[in-house]
Amino acid sequence: MSAERLVHLVDDEEAIRLSAGFLLRTNGYTVKSYVSGVAFLADADRATPGCVLLDIRMPELDGLEVQRRLSERGIELPVIMLTGHGDIALAVRAIKAGAVEFFEKPFRKAALLAALEDPFRRVDDADRSHLDAAEAVVRLAALTPREGDVLRGIVKGQPNKITAFDLGISNRTVEAHRAALMLKLNARSLSEVLRIAFAAGLSERD
Repeated sequence: MSAERLVHLVDDEEAIRLSAGFLLRTNGYTVKSYVSGVAFLADADRATPGCVLLDIRMPELDGLEVQRRLSERGIELPVIMLTGHGDIALAVRAIKAGAVEFFEKPFRKAALLAALEDPFRRVDDADRSHLDAAEAVVRLAALTPREGDVLRGIVKGQPNKITAFDLGISNRTVEAHRAALMLKLNARSLSEVLRIAFAAGLSERD
């Protein structure tokens, strides 16, 4: 594994920095740890290209604010968000802001390692982005009207029970529609569902 496979690990919890750092290093990654978003931003302009593993809840600056400031500076480092208090609404905000994945602590080690593979293969290509948008529209067209309703609930950051109430159906039915739409969208995670929805132009207001 090349030296370019660098992970910037930003988390105020020492236990997470130690455990995640150990996991990544033993799997061939180079890790640079930061105790806060402030510390990371102070180094970000000179940061070696890599992936950012970013805690969403930190003192001073939270992960979403760090992500926003990176974007303002034009620093294009792929971000994977971590949170111990995550919910769908936070996932929506993180993915809409450009995060490539979203994990709740404690995260599954295999899932985190798998999620890191894509950012290191990612190529910034405007034409490809347009193709991705067109493909996303085609995928959404395969959903039934009710599956589309459930997807809009996800995009709004609503828990399943709120979507169930709004649609006048049971929570279990919402879960069934959610599983079906993920299958049709060929999405393996909530983050991927959100990326497809946003690529197709679906927003919280739809």
